[in-house]
Amino acid sequence: MTEADLLQLLARGEDSRHQFKRNETNADSVAAELAAFANSGGGYLLLGVEDEGIIRGLDATHVRRLNQLISNAASQHVHPPIHPTTDNIQTTQGVVIVVSVADGLNKPYTDNQGRIWVKSGSDKRHVTAREEIQRLFQRAMLLHADQVPVYNASVEEIDERAFGRYFKRRYGQEPEQTGLTLSALLENIELAADGVPNLAGMLLFGRNPQRRLHVCEITAVAFPGTLLSDHRYLDSENIDGQLEEQYKRGMAFIKRNLHHVQGDQGFNSLGQLEVPEEVFVELLVNALVHRDFFTSSTIRLFVFADRVEIISPGSLPDTLTSADIRAGRSNRRNRVLAEHTAHILPYRGMGTGIPRALGVWPHTDLIDERDQFRAVVWRSMARAGEVTGEVTGEVTGEVTGEVTGEVTGEVTGEVRRLLAIISGEMKRTDIQNALGLKHEDHFRDAYLLPALTLGVIEMTHPDKPTSSKQKYRLTPKGFSLQTSKKKPHHE
Repeated sequence: MTEADLLQLLARGEDSRHQFKRNETNADSVAAELAAFANSGGGYLLLGVEDEGIIRGLDATHVRRLNQLISNAASQHVHPPIHPTTDNIQTTQGVVIVVSVADGLNKPYTDNQGRIWVKSGSDKRHVTAREEIQRLFQRAMLLHADQVPVYNASVEEIDERAFGRYFKRRYGQEPEQTGLTLSALLENIELAADGVPNLAGMLLFGRNPQRRLHVCEITAVAFPGTLLSDHRYLDSENIDGQLEEQYKRGMAFIKRNLHHVQGDQGFNSLGQLEVPEEVFVELLVNALVHRDFFTSSTIRLFVFADRVEIISPGSLPDTLTSADIRAGRSNRRNRVLAEHTAHILPYRGMGTGIPRALGVWPHTDLIDERDQFRAVVWRSMARAGEVTGEVTGEVTGEVTGEVTGEVTGEVTGEVRRLLAIISGEMKRTDIQNALGLKHEDHFRDAYLLPALTLGVIEMTHPDKPTSSKQKYRLTPKGFSLQTSKKKPHHE
């Protein structure tokens, strides 16, 4: 590093990777700074610089003393010891010592008092929360959440029939043929230890996993507009059960709250999903398998008028970035869960899922945030974050402005037939009977929800979506569409 490089660095000020110190005399203080960098991705400690970035410089005596102090602090006051490098930069004001600390491989690093320090902006802080300490161990590959024994659980809580079906499918024989107990079999395939099922074992085969694992479920909500703050919703479900059941119910929730378009299919067919199903298969499985179980939050599944969001607790592990997973690179945070899930869900575990989903539907954003990873799939009426036509995020969820060709282009044949028969305020059963439809699920998925999402019909009791008194009526935009393009309905 040259003096010019140093001046450019100082001009940017302190941040989570750069700490300025005028001088140091205490080995414990230096150790805390070094440990914080080693626990937080690495960084640089600059000695001979004021907090404001002004160079004061060090003379030869101070340089010798500080280099010895740094060596002692790194080897004797940080546990396990670390090995920083130093670079003495000569400036017109004197020498500046640049101490370079690499991202530690043996996290967490502690000081002489056993305290764990991490960087917090340009400062450092003492870590005391159990979850954060667990994540440090996890990043160092010393602790895997899916292999942690579930407190107070027992092998008796395992669904033997579900486990038996899996065991036979994967290993080609009944569990009884092995001559081993259920407890021994679970331990042999890393789903239990000392007679206690771990998180992976309970989540895959527990009779009621959420009894012990309260946040291991999916919270799903479908909104009429584009705002999370909307106090009304079209559909909601708390999706619990074993991992396979969560996957199936999660996919069912997505499919029943998206449009089905006719495409080249026959007139009486259900139609194709507006976004290819494979996209949601990959993203939902990814969230279920790779979530951070040390983050106390459920997986969240939100369906909006313009997008679908699948939010997985925990940011990407280690140094993995959104660009990395787009390119097919992966890091299996939950190795045991991933290994068994590959034989239960459509999961390959090779890092190919995300690139395949993006290849099928490029209108997908992958956003790594502090405590969560968010996959945003823009629907067919909203490409790359821009809502086409006149659909807005107003709380009413209605279609604003005039009914244009763009909006009507999103109206399926099913919605047109529904509009053609609505008169005044009608109950769901009355609309369904008028259309001659026998199956409520088909009516809901292909007719009612798409019409509500487009804002061409509305509820008479929007604050109580499941009210027994609920009826539906045309909005002004629906009425305009009905009168301008009304066609006979057939089933």
